[in-house]
Amino acid sequence: MTEITWEEPFCAEGNNCFRIGTDPAGNAYIAVAGQEERPLTDSREALRALILEIKAGKVDHLL
Repeated sequence: MTEITWEEPFCAEGNNCFRIGTDPAGNAYIAVAGQEERPLTDSREALRALILEIKAGKVDHLL
């Protein structure tokens, strides 16, 4: 398996904890904390775009 460097978990209210990781090949990963063996993966550019869209409020309707 690819060597993923995981950040510390980000936990919102309750038990919703997520981790973001990257690998040397330039891929980015998001996983539920404790389930890192089943991550969602894409490029770092895609992860960057997702984070920017979230920060811009484009998914606030999901809250």
